[in-house]
Amino acid sequence: MSNNFKEELEWRGLIQDVTNGFDDEINKECVSAYIGFDPTSDSLHIGSLVQLIILRHFQICGHKPIVLVGGATGMIGDPSGKSKERNLLSSEIIEKNILSLKNQLSKFLDFDENKSNSALIVNNYDWNSKLNIIDFFRDFGKLLTVNYMMSKDSVKKRLSSTDVSDGMSFTEFTYQLFQAYDFYYLIQNYNCTIQMGGSDQWGNITSGVELIRKKNGKKAFALTCPLITKSDGSKFGKTEEGNVWLDRKKTSPYKFYQYWLNSSDEDSYKYIKIFTFADKAFIDKLIEDHVQEPHLRKLQRFIAEEITTMVHSKKDLDNVKNASSILFGKNTKEDLSVIDEDTFLDVFNGVPNKKLSKSDFNECNLIEDLIDKTAFFSSKSEVRRLINQNSISINKTKVNSEFKISEINFINDKYILLQKGKKNYFLISLIS
Repeated sequence: MSNNFKEELEWRGLIQDVTNGFDDEINKECVSAYIGFDPTSDSLHIGSLVQLIILRHFQICGHKPIVLVGGATGMIGDPSGKSKERNLLSSEIIEKNILSLKNQLSKFLDFDENKSNSALIVNNYDWNSKLNIIDFFRDFGKLLTVNYMMSKDSVKKRLSSTDVSDGMSFTEFTYQLFQAYDFYYLIQNYNCTIQMGGSDQWGNITSGVELIRKKNGKKAFALTCPLITKSDGSKFGKTEEGNVWLDRKKTSPYKFYQYWLNSSDEDSYKYIKIFTFADKAFIDKLIEDHVQEPHLRKLQRFIAEEITTMVHSKKDLDNVKNASSILFGKNTKEDLSVIDEDTFLDVFNGVPNKKLSKSDFNECNLIEDLIDKTAFFSSKSEVRRLINQNSISINKTKVNSEFKISEINFINDKYILLQKGKKNYFLISLIS
Protein backbone atom coordinates (compact mmCIF):
# COMPACT_ATOMS: atom_id res chain seq x y z
CA MET A 1 0.00 0.00 0.00
CA SER A 2 1.32 3.42 -0.98
CA ASN A 3 2.09 5.99 1.71
CA ASN A 4 0.97 8.67 -0.72
CA PHE A 5 -2.71 9.27 -0.15
CA LYS A 6 -3.47 10.68 -3.59
CA GLU A 7 -1.59 7.90 -5.38
CA GLU A 8 -3.47 5.29 -3.35
CA LEU A 9 -6.84 6.78 -4.27
CA GLU A 10 -5.94 7.25 -7.94
CA TRP A 11 -5.27 3.60 -8.75
CA ARG A 12 -8.39 2.61 -6.81
CA GLY A 13 -10.53 4.92 -8.95
CA LEU A 14 -11.48 7.11 -6.02
CA ILE A 15 -10.64 10.56 -7.39
CA GLN A 16 -12.98 12.72 -9.45
CA ASP A 17 -11.67 16.26 -8.93
CA VAL A 18 -8.98 18.01 -6.89
CA THR A 19 -8.15 21.67 -6.52
CA ASN A 20 -4.80 23.18 -7.47
CA GLY A 21 -2.12 22.75 -4.85
CA PHE A 22 -3.63 19.59 -3.34
CA ASP A 23 -0.54 17.51 -4.17
CA ASP A 24 1.79 19.82 -2.26
CA GLU A 25 -0.55 19.94 0.73
CA ILE A 26 -1.00 16.16 0.98
CA ASN A 27 2.76 15.60 0.82
CA LYS A 28 3.20 17.39 4.15
CA GLU A 29 3.93 15.17 7.15
CA CYS A 30 0.51 15.31 8.83
CA VAL A 31 -2.44 17.36 7.61
CA SER A 32 -6.10 17.36 8.59
CA ALA A 33 -9.06 16.73 6.30
CA TYR A 34 -12.74 16.33 6.94
CA ILE A 35 -15.82 14.78 5.40
CA GLY A 36 -19.29 15.76 6.51
CA PHE A 37 -22.22 13.45 7.15
CA ASP A 38 -25.69 14.85 7.74
CA PRO A 39 -27.61 12.73 10.29
CA THR A 40 -30.68 12.24 8.11
CA SER A 41 -30.99 8.65 9.39
CA ASP A 42 -29.90 6.65 12.41
CA SER A 43 -27.55 4.68 10.18
CA LEU A 44 -25.15 5.23 7.32
CA HIS A 45 -25.59 3.17 4.16
CA ILE A 46 -23.03 1.63 1.83
CA GLY A 47 -22.96 4.78 -0.29
CA SER A 48 -21.54 6.52 2.79
CA LEU A 49 -19.09 3.67 3.19
CA VAL A 50 -17.00 5.10 0.34
CA GLN A 51 -16.36 8.27 2.33
CA LEU A 52 -15.45 6.33 5.47
CA ILE A 53 -12.97 4.25 3.50
CA ILE A 54 -11.38 7.41 2.07
CA LEU A 55 -10.96 8.76 5.61
CA ARG A 56 -9.42 5.46 6.66
CA HIS A 57 -6.93 5.59 3.78
CA PHE A 58 -6.16 9.15 4.84
CA GLN A 59 -5.39 8.03 8.39
CA ILE A 60 -3.34 5.01 7.26
CA CYS A 61 -1.16 7.44 5.29
CA GLY A 62 -0.37 9.28 8.54
CA HIS A 63 -2.88 12.12 8.34
CA LYS A 64 -5.60 13.23 10.75
CA PRO A 65 -9.22 12.56 9.68
CA ILE A 66 -12.07 14.66 10.99
CA VAL A 67 -15.66 13.49 10.77
CA LEU A 68 -18.14 16.35 10.78
CA VAL A 69 -21.62 15.35 11.84
CA GLY A 70 -24.12 17.90 10.57
CA GLY A 71 -26.28 18.52 13.61
CA ALA A 72 -27.04 21.99 12.19
CA THR A 73 -26.95 21.41 8.44
CA GLY A 74 -29.03 18.27 8.92
CA MET A 75 -31.85 20.58 9.98
CA ILE A 76 -31.57 22.49 6.70
CA GLY A 77 -31.19 19.72 4.15
CA ASP A 78 -28.59 19.47 1.40
CA PRO A 79 -30.14 20.00 -2.07
CA SER A 80 -27.23 18.25 -3.81
CA GLY A 81 -28.45 15.39 -5.96
CA LYS A 82 -32.06 15.89 -4.86
CA SER A 83 -35.02 16.76 -7.06
CA LYS A 84 -37.21 17.69 -4.10
CA GLU A 85 -36.60 19.28 -0.73
CA ARG A 86 -35.88 16.89 2.11
CA ASN A 87 -38.28 16.52 4.99
CA LEU A 88 -36.85 18.56 7.85
CA LEU A 89 -36.09 16.57 10.99
CA SER A 90 -36.60 17.62 14.57
CA SER A 91 -33.62 18.35 16.82
CA GLU A 92 -34.55 15.32 18.96
CA ILE A 93 -34.42 12.92 16.01
CA ILE A 94 -31.17 14.43 14.75
CA GLU A 95 -29.54 14.06 18.18
CA LYS A 96 -30.64 10.41 18.32
CA ASN A 97 -29.24 9.83 14.81
CA ILE A 98 -25.94 11.45 15.74
CA LEU A 99 -25.41 9.05 18.65
CA SER A 100 -26.05 6.08 16.36
CA LEU A 101 -23.63 7.37 13.69
CA LYS A 102 -20.85 7.90 16.23
CA ASN A 103 -21.05 4.23 17.20
CA GLN A 104 -20.69 3.18 13.56
CA LEU A 105 -17.75 5.51 12.89
CA SER A 106 -15.62 3.89 15.60
CA LYS A 107 -15.40 0.71 13.49
CA PHE A 108 -13.55 2.45 10.69
CA LEU A 109 -11.27 5.03 12.27
CA ASP A 110 -8.76 5.05 15.11
CA PHE A 111 -9.82 7.50 17.82
CA ASP A 112 -6.87 6.82 20.14
CA GLU A 113 -6.09 10.28 21.55
CA ASN A 114 -2.49 9.26 22.28
CA LYS A 115 -1.75 9.24 18.56
CA SER A 116 -0.94 12.44 16.71
CA ASN A 117 -3.27 11.53 13.86
CA SER A 118 -6.16 10.26 15.97
CA ALA A 119 -9.54 10.70 14.34
CA LEU A 120 -11.88 13.37 15.60
CA ILE A 121 -15.66 13.79 15.50
CA VAL A 122 -17.15 17.29 15.53
CA ASN A 123 -20.74 18.48 15.36
CA ASN A 124 -21.41 21.69 13.42
CA TYR A 125 -24.35 22.44 15.70
CA ASP A 126 -21.79 23.36 18.37
CA TRP A 127 -20.74 26.49 16.49
CA ASN A 128 -23.68 27.19 14.20
CA SER A 129 -26.10 27.36 17.12
CA LYS A 130 -24.08 30.27 18.53
CA LEU A 131 -24.21 32.35 15.36
CA ASN A 132 -25.96 35.69 15.28
CA ILE A 133 -27.86 35.62 12.01
CA ILE A 134 -27.28 39.32 11.25
CA ASP A 135 -23.56 39.09 11.94
CA PHE A 136 -23.29 35.88 9.94
CA PHE A 137 -24.87 37.27 6.79
CA ARG A 138 -22.93 40.52 7.14
CA ASP A 139 -19.53 38.88 7.69
CA PHE A 140 -19.86 35.77 5.50
CA GLY A 141 -22.95 36.05 3.32
CA LYS A 142 -21.46 38.98 1.44
CA LEU A 143 -18.37 36.97 0.46
CA LEU A 144 -20.25 34.62 -1.88
CA THR A 145 -22.33 36.29 -4.57
CA VAL A 146 -25.70 34.94 -5.59
CA ASN A 147 -24.33 34.57 -9.12
CA TYR A 148 -21.50 32.40 -7.80
CA MET A 149 -23.82 30.24 -5.71
CA MET A 150 -26.30 29.81 -8.55
CA SER A 151 -23.55 28.61 -10.88
CA LYS A 152 -23.17 25.40 -8.84
CA ASP A 153 -24.70 22.28 -10.40
CA SER A 154 -26.71 21.39 -7.28
CA VAL A 155 -28.50 24.73 -7.53
CA LYS A 156 -28.80 24.94 -11.32
CA LYS A 157 -30.44 21.52 -11.60
CA ARG A 158 -33.12 22.43 -9.09
CA LEU A 159 -33.78 25.85 -10.56
CA SER A 160 -34.13 24.42 -14.07
CA SER A 161 -37.25 22.49 -13.06
CA THR A 162 -40.43 23.69 -14.76
CA ASP A 163 -42.50 22.55 -11.79
CA VAL A 164 -42.71 25.45 -9.32
CA SER A 165 -43.29 23.02 -6.45
CA ASP A 166 -39.89 21.40 -7.20
CA GLY A 167 -38.01 24.67 -6.86
CA MET A 168 -35.46 25.46 -4.19
CA SER A 169 -36.42 27.10 -0.94
CA PHE A 170 -34.30 29.82 0.61
CA THR A 171 -33.52 27.37 3.42
CA GLU A 172 -31.93 24.95 0.97
CA PHE A 173 -30.18 27.74 -0.89
CA THR A 174 -28.36 28.76 2.30
CA TYR A 175 -27.02 25.23 2.80
CA GLN A 176 -24.08 25.98 0.55
CA LEU A 177 -23.11 28.99 2.67
CA PHE A 178 -23.38 27.09 5.94
CA GLN A 179 -21.22 24.24 4.62
CA ALA A 180 -18.68 26.78 3.43
CA TYR A 181 -18.69 28.31 6.91
CA ASP A 182 -18.05 24.86 8.41
CA PHE A 183 -14.86 24.59 6.37
CA TYR A 184 -13.84 28.10 7.47
CA TYR A 185 -14.49 27.21 11.12
CA LEU A 186 -12.45 24.02 10.90
CA ILE A 187 -9.45 25.64 9.25
CA GLN A 188 -9.52 28.39 11.91
CA ASN A 189 -9.94 26.12 14.92
CA TYR A 190 -8.48 22.76 13.86
CA ASN A 191 -6.06 23.75 11.09
CA CYS A 192 -8.12 21.55 8.77
CA THR A 193 -7.00 22.51 5.25
CA ILE A 194 -8.79 19.84 3.18
CA GLN A 195 -12.41 18.94 2.64
CA MET A 196 -13.38 15.75 0.82
CA GLY A 197 -16.65 14.21 -0.34
CA GLY A 198 -18.61 12.76 -3.23
CA SER A 199 -18.58 14.46 -6.62
CA ASP A 200 -22.09 15.83 -5.95
CA GLN A 201 -20.48 17.93 -3.18
CA TRP A 202 -17.94 19.67 -5.41
CA GLY A 203 -19.94 22.90 -5.57
CA ASN A 204 -20.45 23.07 -1.80
CA ILE A 205 -16.82 22.21 -1.07
CA THR A 206 -15.30 24.72 -3.48
CA SER A 207 -17.59 27.39 -2.04
CA GLY A 208 -15.80 26.76 1.24
CA VAL A 209 -12.40 27.10 -0.47
CA GLU A 210 -13.55 30.43 -1.95
CA LEU A 211 -15.00 31.69 1.35
CA ILE A 212 -11.74 30.95 3.18
CA ARG A 213 -9.68 32.69 0.50
CA LYS A 214 -11.81 35.81 0.67
CA LYS A 215 -12.17 35.90 4.45
CA ASN A 216 -8.61 35.39 5.63
CA GLY A 217 -6.48 34.66 2.56
CA LYS A 218 -5.63 31.12 3.66
CA LYS A 219 -5.29 28.30 1.17
CA ALA A 220 -7.75 25.44 1.44
CA PHE A 221 -8.06 22.38 -0.76
CA ALA A 222 -10.70 19.98 -2.02
CA LEU A 223 -10.96 16.41 -3.29
CA THR A 224 -14.01 14.55 -4.49
CA CYS A 225 -14.56 10.93 -5.47
CA PRO A 226 -16.89 9.61 -8.20
CA LEU A 227 -20.38 8.53 -7.24
CA ILE A 228 -20.54 4.73 -7.41
CA THR A 229 -22.74 3.32 -10.17
CA LYS A 230 -23.73 -0.21 -11.20
CA SER A 231 -23.02 -1.60 -14.64
CA ASP A 232 -26.65 -2.61 -15.24
CA GLY A 233 -27.89 0.92 -14.67
CA SER A 234 -29.56 0.18 -11.32
CA LYS A 235 -28.69 2.33 -8.32
CA PHE A 236 -25.74 1.24 -6.23
CA GLY A 237 -26.60 0.24 -2.67
CA LYS A 238 -30.25 -0.40 -3.44
CA THR A 239 -32.22 -3.63 -3.28
CA GLU A 240 -35.90 -4.38 -3.68
CA GLU A 241 -36.20 -3.69 0.03
CA GLY A 242 -34.42 -0.31 -0.21
CA ASN A 243 -31.00 0.90 0.97
CA VAL A 244 -28.27 -1.46 2.13
CA TRP A 245 -27.51 -0.08 5.59
CA LEU A 246 -24.51 -0.47 7.89
CA ASP A 247 -26.80 -1.03 10.89
CA ARG A 248 -27.56 -4.73 11.36
CA LYS A 249 -31.10 -3.88 12.52
CA LYS A 250 -31.85 -2.24 9.17
CA THR A 251 -29.89 -4.66 6.97
CA SER A 252 -28.93 -7.98 8.54
CA PRO A 253 -25.32 -9.22 8.17
CA TYR A 254 -26.67 -12.05 6.02
CA LYS A 255 -28.40 -9.73 3.55
CA PHE A 256 -25.39 -7.42 3.65
CA TYR A 257 -23.09 -10.30 2.74
CA GLN A 258 -25.42 -11.51 0.00
CA TYR A 259 -25.51 -8.06 -1.61
CA TRP A 260 -21.79 -8.18 -2.31
CA LEU A 261 -21.76 -11.89 -3.11
CA ASN A 262 -24.35 -11.36 -5.85
CA SER A 263 -22.45 -8.50 -7.52
CA SER A 264 -21.72 -8.85 -11.23
CA ASP A 265 -18.19 -9.52 -12.44
CA GLU A 266 -17.96 -6.07 -14.00
CA ASP A 267 -19.01 -4.35 -10.77
CA SER A 268 -16.74 -6.55 -8.66
CA TYR A 269 -13.66 -5.51 -10.66
CA LYS A 270 -14.41 -2.00 -9.40
CA TYR A 271 -15.68 -2.83 -5.90
CA ILE A 272 -12.57 -4.73 -4.80
CA LYS A 273 -10.43 -1.62 -5.37
CA ILE A 274 -12.90 0.75 -3.72
CA PHE A 275 -14.23 -1.21 -0.76
CA THR A 276 -11.27 -3.34 0.36
CA PHE A 277 -7.78 -2.47 1.55
CA ALA A 278 -6.04 -5.24 -0.38
CA ASP A 279 -2.95 -4.05 -2.25
CA LYS A 280 -2.67 -3.76 -6.02
CA ALA A 281 -0.60 -6.92 -6.54
CA PHE A 282 -3.11 -9.04 -4.60
CA ILE A 283 -6.09 -7.53 -6.42
CA ASP A 284 -4.52 -7.99 -9.86
CA LYS A 285 -3.78 -11.65 -9.07
CA LEU A 286 -7.28 -12.31 -7.70
CA ILE A 287 -8.92 -10.73 -10.76
CA GLU A 288 -6.67 -12.87 -12.98
CA ASP A 289 -7.71 -16.02 -11.07
CA HIS A 290 -11.35 -15.02 -11.26
CA VAL A 291 -11.21 -14.58 -15.04
CA GLN A 292 -9.82 -18.13 -15.33
CA GLU A 293 -12.56 -19.63 -13.13
CA PRO A 294 -15.45 -17.15 -12.94
CA HIS A 295 -17.91 -19.84 -11.81
CA LEU A 296 -16.08 -20.08 -8.46
CA ARG A 297 -16.84 -16.39 -7.80
CA LYS A 298 -13.57 -15.96 -5.88
CA LEU A 299 -13.69 -12.22 -6.45
CA GLN A 300 -17.21 -11.75 -5.06
CA ARG A 301 -16.50 -14.00 -2.10
CA PHE A 302 -13.39 -12.08 -1.12
CA ILE A 303 -15.19 -8.74 -1.35
CA ALA A 304 -18.20 -9.98 0.62
CA GLU A 305 -15.98 -11.46 3.34
CA GLU A 306 -13.77 -8.40 3.69
CA ILE A 307 -16.59 -5.85 3.84
CA THR A 308 -18.82 -7.92 6.12
CA THR A 309 -15.95 -8.33 8.59
CA MET A 310 -15.13 -4.62 8.41
CA VAL A 311 -18.70 -3.40 8.89
CA HIS A 312 -19.89 -6.12 11.28
CA SER A 313 -17.40 -8.68 12.68
CA LYS A 314 -15.51 -11.92 11.98
CA LYS A 315 -18.10 -13.76 14.07
CA ASP A 316 -20.91 -12.37 11.91
CA LEU A 317 -19.01 -13.40 8.80
CA ASP A 318 -18.64 -16.98 10.04
CA ASN A 319 -22.33 -17.01 10.89
CA VAL A 320 -23.50 -15.80 7.47
CA LYS A 321 -21.09 -18.07 5.60
CA ASN A 322 -22.50 -21.02 7.50
CA ALA A 323 -26.01 -19.78 6.77
CA SER A 324 -25.19 -19.26 3.09
CA SER A 325 -24.12 -22.87 2.74
CA ILE A 326 -27.45 -24.20 4.00
CA LEU A 327 -29.21 -24.18 0.66
CA PHE A 328 -26.48 -26.12 -1.10
CA GLY A 329 -24.33 -27.72 1.59
CA LYS A 330 -24.66 -30.89 3.65
CA ASN A 331 -25.64 -29.21 6.87
CA THR A 332 -27.01 -30.89 9.96
CA LYS A 333 -29.60 -29.82 12.49
CA GLU A 334 -26.72 -28.80 14.74
CA ASP A 335 -25.40 -26.49 12.02
CA LEU A 336 -28.82 -24.92 11.64
CA SER A 337 -29.27 -24.49 15.38
CA VAL A 338 -26.20 -22.31 15.86
CA ILE A 339 -27.49 -19.73 13.39
CA ASP A 340 -29.33 -16.88 15.08
CA GLU A 341 -33.07 -16.69 14.39
CA ASP A 342 -32.91 -13.49 12.30
CA THR A 343 -30.28 -14.94 9.99
CA PHE A 344 -32.14 -18.25 9.76
CA LEU A 345 -35.29 -16.42 8.65
CA ASP A 346 -33.29 -14.29 6.20
CA VAL A 347 -31.98 -17.43 4.53
CA PHE A 348 -35.46 -18.81 4.05
CA ASN A 349 -37.21 -15.55 3.27
CA GLY A 350 -39.86 -16.26 0.65
CA VAL A 351 -39.93 -20.00 1.37
CA PRO A 352 -43.49 -21.38 1.83
CA ASN A 353 -44.27 -21.17 5.53
CA LYS A 354 -46.92 -22.86 7.59
CA LYS A 355 -47.66 -22.00 11.20
CA LEU A 356 -48.83 -24.86 13.40
CA SER A 357 -50.26 -24.64 16.88
CA LYS A 358 -48.94 -26.94 19.59
CA SER A 359 -52.26 -28.77 19.63
CA ASP A 360 -52.01 -29.46 15.87
CA PHE A 361 -48.44 -30.60 16.30
CA ASN A 362 -49.32 -32.93 19.17
CA GLU A 363 -51.82 -34.72 16.95
CA CYS A 364 -49.01 -35.82 14.63
CA ASN A 365 -47.48 -39.17 15.47
CA LEU A 366 -45.64 -39.80 12.23
CA ILE A 367 -43.84 -37.46 9.84
CA GLU A 368 -46.46 -37.95 7.14
CA ASP A 369 -49.14 -36.68 9.57
CA LEU A 370 -47.16 -33.50 10.15
CA ILE A 371 -46.48 -32.90 6.48
CA ASP A 372 -50.10 -33.52 5.62
CA LYS A 373 -51.17 -30.74 8.01
CA THR A 374 -48.94 -28.22 6.23
CA ALA A 375 -50.77 -28.59 2.90
CA PHE A 376 -47.43 -28.27 1.13
CA PHE A 377 -48.24 -31.35 -0.91
CA SER A 378 -51.38 -32.36 -2.76
CA SER A 379 -52.20 -35.50 -0.73
CA LYS A 380 -51.05 -37.91 1.91
CA SER A 381 -50.33 -40.49 -0.78
CA GLU A 382 -47.86 -38.04 -2.42
CA VAL A 383 -46.16 -37.61 0.95
CA ARG A 384 -45.86 -41.39 1.38
CA ARG A 385 -44.50 -41.80 -2.14
CA LEU A 386 -41.84 -39.13 -1.64
CA ILE A 387 -40.81 -40.61 1.70
CA ASN A 388 -40.49 -44.06 0.12
CA GLN A 389 -38.36 -42.49 -2.63
CA ASN A 390 -36.06 -41.07 0.04
CA SER A 391 -36.89 -37.55 -1.18
CA ILE A 392 -37.98 -35.94 2.11
CA SER A 393 -35.60 -34.36 4.61
CA ILE A 394 -36.28 -32.84 8.01
CA ASN A 395 -33.66 -30.33 9.11
CA LYS A 396 -31.31 -31.57 6.34
CA THR A 397 -31.67 -35.22 7.43
CA LYS A 398 -33.39 -37.84 5.25
CA VAL A 399 -36.39 -39.45 6.93
CA ASN A 400 -38.40 -42.65 6.41
CA SER A 401 -41.98 -43.58 7.21
CA GLU A 402 -40.95 -44.75 10.69
CA PHE A 403 -39.61 -41.32 11.66
CA LYS A 404 -41.42 -39.83 14.65
CA ILE A 405 -41.43 -36.09 15.08
CA SER A 406 -41.02 -34.49 18.49
CA GLU A 407 -40.18 -31.09 19.94
CA ILE A 408 -36.48 -32.00 20.02
CA ASN A 409 -36.56 -31.70 16.22
CA PHE A 410 -37.31 -27.97 16.34
CA ILE A 411 -34.62 -25.46 15.44
CA ASN A 412 -34.44 -22.67 18.02
CA ASP A 413 -37.42 -24.42 19.67
CA LYS A 414 -39.64 -23.03 16.98
CA TYR A 415 -38.88 -24.14 13.40
CA ILE A 416 -38.73 -27.29 11.32
CA LEU A 417 -37.10 -27.15 7.91
CA LEU A 418 -38.83 -29.46 5.48
CA GLN A 419 -37.11 -30.27 2.19
CA LYS A 420 -38.30 -32.07 -0.97
CA GLY A 421 -35.46 -33.16 -3.21
CA LYS A 422 -32.49 -30.77 -3.38
CA LYS A 423 -34.06 -27.39 -3.97
CA ASN A 424 -37.61 -27.27 -2.61
CA TYR A 425 -37.82 -25.96 0.95
CA PHE A 426 -40.73 -25.46 3.30
CA LEU A 427 -40.72 -23.95 6.75
CA ILE A 428 -42.93 -25.06 9.62
CA SER A 429 -43.25 -22.62 12.53
CA LEU A 430 -44.57 -23.68 15.91
CA ILE A 431 -46.81 -21.12 17.57
CA SER A 432 -48.24 -21.11 21.07
